[in-house]
Amino acid sequence: MGAPGFWDRADTARQTVVEVKSLKRWVQPFGDLRTRLDHGLELADLLEHDSDEGIEAEVAAEAEALRVGFEQLRLRTMLQGPEDALDALLTIHPGAGGTESQDWAEMLMRMYTRWAERRGFTVTVLDLLAGEEAGLKSVSLEIAGQYAYGFLKAEKGVHRLVRISPFDSQARRHTSFASVFVYPVVDDTIEIEVRDEDVRMDVFRASGAGGQHVNKTSSAVRLTHVPTGIVVSCQQERSQGKNKATAHKMLKAALYQRALEEQEKKRAVIEATKTDNSWGNQIRSYVFQPYTMVNDHRTELKVGDVQRVMNGDLDVFIEAFLTKFGGRAR
Repeated sequence: MGAPGFWDRADTARQTVVEVKSLKRWVQPFGDLRTRLDHGLELADLLEHDSDEGIEAEVAAEAEALRVGFEQLRLRTMLQGPEDALDALLTIHPGAGGTESQDWAEMLMRMYTRWAERRGFTVTVLDLLAGEEAGLKSVSLEIAGQYAYGFLKAEKGVHRLVRISPFDSQARRHTSFASVFVYPVVDDTIEIEVRDEDVRMDVFRASGAGGQHVNKTSSAVRLTHVPTGIVVSCQQERSQGKNKATAHKMLKAALYQRALEEQEKKRAVIEATKTDNSWGNQIRSYVFQPYTMVNDHRTELKVGDVQRVMNGDLDVFIEAFLTKFGGRAR
């Protein structure tokens, strides 16, 4: 087998960076839990020798914080995918039904925004197309935080709403659908390695206007990136050195664009997994009337307090999904 190619080396470097970041995300919360545990044990020891309501309350608070922290760390053990630690791009599209389904899309946007805020994540609206009367025709949110994609991948699919429509003058019960799609946000900074041995340089005389110097010396430069076959050239500068520097920048830009296109191809593969906004494809149903119930059809988890869920309390559904599917979920 030959030496690793350009893209193999680039992928290896990127995977190394991702692995280092992932390990740091494990070490820090574990260290925080250990520090909190040591502090709690010290308080408990003081409480044994001196009964004090203030210390007792602090021990109880530390115990609860440890419980929550442990549960969060346990949940992370289910997030072992190579992209789970990345930020997430979440898009919502209403199904057929006009204003009713568009209003449902806006309700889902609010639900995910509330969920992200509860976790301390940052939500940025990247694109939003408002409905003509109410609601949204589409929306794209970037949700930034540790393991945002790993958690939110549990939300991919069609979400079904059953309620008395506020837009129906006869107050009839309506069923609406909206699709939620999530994919990882790849870092904007893509490291491009251009090794000298991978680049072939040719010089030639510049053509066109520019005076005697430009036309009579071999100042123009053509660079060929052998692993990818990308060719760039520059002849605008008077000196060969300046043309070479400019051509090198052009080559890096071309390689950067190629890397982005590779990312888009991977994204297109994920996009192809989308399902129709229709009956039989829903992953979860939200029933407001004649009773209140949120039912996840993949895990069979049911929660009766629909308003609590709509206010962003989704962790029980996400945990149930990850517990059942774990690393197999993408």
